[in-house]
Amino acid sequence: MRIGIVCPYSFDEPGGVQAHILDLGQALQQRGHYVRAIGPATSAAEVPDWVVRGGRAVPIPYNGSVARIAVGPQVSTSLKNFINDNNFDVLHIHEPNSPSFSMAALRLAHGPIVATYHASSSGSTLLKLGTPVLRPLLEKIRGGIAVSELARRWQVEQLGGDPVLIPNGVDTRHFAAARSRHEEHCTRQVDSEQRGVGDGEVASTSAAGVPNIVFLGRLDEPRKGLDILLRALAQLDRPFSCTVIGAGTQRPMPGVRYVGKVSDAEKADILGRADIYVAPNTGGESFGIVLVEAMAAGCAVLASDLEAFAAVTDAYSDTPAGLLFPNGSAADLAAQLRRLIDSPVLRKGLVEAGAARAASYDWDTVTTQIVHVYEAVADGTSVKLK
Repeated sequence: MRIGIVCPYSFDEPGGVQAHILDLGQALQQRGHYVRAIGPATSAAEVPDWVVRGGRAVPIPYNGSVARIAVGPQVSTSLKNFINDNNFDVLHIHEPNSPSFSMAALRLAHGPIVATYHASSSGSTLLKLGTPVLRPLLEKIRGGIAVSELARRWQVEQLGGDPVLIPNGVDTRHFAAARSRHEEHCTRQVDSEQRGVGDGEVASTSAAGVPNIVFLGRLDEPRKGLDILLRALAQLDRPFSCTVIGAGTQRPMPGVRYVGKVSDAEKADILGRADIYVAPNTGGESFGIVLVEAMAAGCAVLASDLEAFAAVTDAYSDTPAGLLFPNGSAADLAAQLRRLIDSPVLRKGLVEAGAARAASYDWDTVTTQIVHVYEAVADGTSVKLK
């Protein structure tokens, strides 16, 4: 099939939607499909050659975060060229409720259109005001997808429709391989030390009996919860090492190491060496893909009790893939960290359940489900401009 993918958010800044689109495009091409994507992107953006750069974006506060979207006549011009030049069998629009490329594509195109809804919110004044204009556009969508039950429910309640639930995908083998490399390194080091020829390097803090904790998120975005984690660590009364991944203002603290932005490969390596991944987010999350990445990498996951995180970790089942703590409570986070540090058996059980849970989010499974949606809406005609 010839598949066009539309992204509303800038490829110049990392984000869950952008990562999803890039991974999906790669997975589809590995199956032999023709794929092109378009979205805000400057010449500085590191994107594959099948992504059409749609120019600069502007930052807009939204849902407790900042959405970097594109506006102006160049958006329509770029989209018209994108659609006319590629003769797509299916146009897959992400976040069609978002201004920028997504809403413009929905306005301009007709034919086999699929949309994926990523975001969820308790309510949006702007969305409610725009509902009379947006609803007729959404009726053009032949196949709707929501990445979580929270996102699906929010879309149904706000604007109607009945999207199917297909979660975000994760390259679980990439993260599992990082854990395997770490374990092999530790085994070789132990063997060398037993032979008396070790180089003195400690492979990881966990090898010395000190748990390695990891946090990932934008440091200056309060809803990512870094300050909650730091307050919990101050109450811990246990030896620990914490690696903080993400850009922003660093808060120096004993035992905490800041590494800034990292590449995908570096992120996998850090998670592969970690014992515990902590997600202290306070809201605005419809999925939590990094929890799946951490589970695939062999971490015990500890997260705030957001609905999205509870769903990803299957936290209320008989074999949960993660522990939860009350949202915003540093004291409860510290208490759960003590449990995990003091009980290797508990950590091991969470790691095993997490690995099994992560398998259901592997891109091979997710891509198959998305292709089924494409096949259901494709009718032998190509996507056209109205």
